[in-house]
Amino acid sequence: MSFFHELAGQYIDGEWRTGTGSWDIIDFNPYNGEKLAAITIATVDEVDSAYRAAARAQGDWATTSPYERRRVLERALRITEELSQDIVEAIIDELGGTWAKARYEMAAAQAFLREAAHQALHPEGRILPAAVDGKENRLYRLPVGVIGVISPFNFPFLVTMKAVAPALALGNAVVIKPNQSAPVVGGGLIARIFEEAGLPAGLLNVVVTDIAEIGDAFIEHPVPKVISFAGSDRVGRHVAATAGGLFKRTILELSGNSALVVLKDADIDYAVDAAVFSRFVYQGQVCMAANRILVDRAVAAEFTEKFTARVAALRAGDPRDPATQIGPVISAFQAEALTALVDQALAEGATALVRGRTRGNVVEPTVLTGLPDTSPLLTQEIFGPVALLITFDGEEEAVRMVNDSPYGLSGAVHTADAERGVRFAHRIDSGMFHVNDATVQDDPLAAFGGEKNSGNGRLNGEATVEAFTTQKWISVQYGRSVFPL
Repeated sequence: MSFFHELAGQYIDGEWRTGTGSWDIIDFNPYNGEKLAAITIATVDEVDSAYRAAARAQGDWATTSPYERRRVLERALRITEELSQDIVEAIIDELGGTWAKARYEMAAAQAFLREAAHQALHPEGRILPAAVDGKENRLYRLPVGVIGVISPFNFPFLVTMKAVAPALALGNAVVIKPNQSAPVVGGGLIARIFEEAGLPAGLLNVVVTDIAEIGDAFIEHPVPKVISFAGSDRVGRHVAATAGGLFKRTILELSGNSALVVLKDADIDYAVDAAVFSRFVYQGQVCMAANRILVDRAVAAEFTEKFTARVAALRAGDPRDPATQIGPVISAFQAEALTALVDQALAEGATALVRGRTRGNVVEPTVLTGLPDTSPLLTQEIFGPVALLITFDGEEEAVRMVNDSPYGLSGAVHTADAERGVRFAHRIDSGMFHVNDATVQDDPLAAFGGEKNSGNGRLNGEATVEAFTTQKWISVQYGRSVFPL
């Protein structure tokens, strides 16, 4: 299927449209620069049309049998399974993902779709005790209405699907604003899947646009009750401030500065495997990636030798080549920024144990050590294949170093004593932490989200039900109340 030819446009009220803006967003292959599509941007009027269509359709959808909503989700899952190979290739071409990354994203999105189909039946009402004789308190869980989803470029099919699918399953309507670097995989493709699954028109809309054209109209529009955003903390802070002033609920999945900690009793070979994956999966363009790799000084020499050997052997290049492990970063701007970041670290006194070259948008892996304690790299998100290797003396210092960050998304610790790892995890200020595993984790049932500058709110499982529904109290008085006036 030619996704980039067929799905490069706006999808509003069940119709594929050309935007009416005055300029085009050009969708490029980040590896070879090939032009995949040109999409004329949506204007404020089209954002309004999308939200109005969603609002019109949502009322009937909310009263549709949850079993029927589940059937639509199940059909969507079957369609993704039938199109799996085409979707994987689209992820490679639009995002520069390797085959391994694309297949992982595809499989994870299917898992979330499968769980969303079950979530259609999750909301339950309750009968609560009443303090007044003859009264019955009923608590209903209802869809919130319309949800605006702003999705990222790095895992656009997965991250968008994990918000859109349960939102629809729970009786809501959705408008997606995909990232400009992933307008098809994170937007049009998802619309086509649900269109073919029989989702009624208007319930899912896609507007491909830019804030230079619409400003804050996507957030400020009166229709959406919830804004789900995944991206940087800088933009997330603006989303939160704008939506909060309008009493809109936000679900924010933001930046990270995760640490993978290797205690002196760890399985070093296994910890190296986890660290390589945690830092370099999808070129390190992952919010949960292990920016910092902290190693107890007692095992630092062994770990460093094995880790740097593994990193130096990673193959960077064409993501279409099945042997490639490191593909391109998303843009020339990002490639240049990462190169400048490494140069800055070296100027500050860091040492490059592995120094990768930059070839076009392909940034080969780099491992830095010896950064001064005042280096800004230690506390910022590095969205690329650059690892910081840091030694510590004992568990107390490790805890302090992990928490010395404005972010608190994910992390991991490696130790021979799993319960020691759990105790360590409890001391870390983060939304997620993993014992003897990678920092990059997601699961349809486990609450996903961060603390501090890494966002607020949670998705997945029951957390998603909480995020995309609201509660309504209806009381019934059987008999007569006695009023004080």
